[in-house]
Amino acid sequence: MDLEGRFATLTTAHLADACIRAGLPVRCAPAPTRAVVPGSRLCGPAVPARHVGSVDVFLEAFEDAPEGGVLVVDNGGRLDESCVGDLVVLEAHAAGLGGVVIWGLHRDTADIRAIGLPVFSLGSIPTGPLNLGPRVDGGPAEAIVGTWRIGPPDLVLGDDDGVLFVPLARAGELFTLAEGIRDTERRQADRIRGGEPLRRQVRFGEFLAARETNPALTFRAHLRAVGGAIEE
Repeated sequence: MDLEGRFATLTTAHLADACIRAGLPVRCAPAPTRAVVPGSRLCGPAVPARHVGSVDVFLEAFEDAPEGGVLVVDNGGRLDESCVGDLVVLEAHAAGLGGVVIWGLHRDTADIRAIGLPVFSLGSIPTGPLNLGPRVDGGPAEAIVGTWRIGPPDLVLGDDDGVLFVPLARAGELFTLAEGIRDTERRQADRIRGGEPLRRQVRFGEFLAARETNPALTFRAHLRAVGGAIEE
């Protein structure tokens, strides 16, 4: 299943909508999480690591990381220190990983840009780790990103809208749903460009009239009835 190839024609927004259609939680990294290089894209299985002040947790994660995996670093969302720099990113690249997502900050921005491996974080700061803490039991098994626990059963997706985590076991289903959403939106956009407003496409006047007699009618229910679903 060529998920990376399929994701090339999709966005995280398409996949987020697909999660809603499939009745799954939409698990996004916190909104400030952005690519160091705009336009970067990620698609690979999660390789979790909990940062405790030392680089060895990352080196350990690389030992058994799958080709194309995405290092997911849990530094508790800290904004007073960086936890990943150019050497970790370079080592991740050498280990065959497809990118890095950090719930925290990075540094060595210019060098990271030059390496070319996609890196997403909450931002940058010059200082490195400020203290060394005890290892966390189960650190390699999962990373916490925002409110979500992320581990090897998850697929990491990233683009200019941010980072999304989806279950690998459901990826094929979600990608198929996302492709349908993409195609519907493209057709609707083409029709708008061709002079047919979206309101006419979704028969919005009919919806307003029907809502007068049935105030409980939702727009989503109307969209499903007329076959023009653009949201779920």
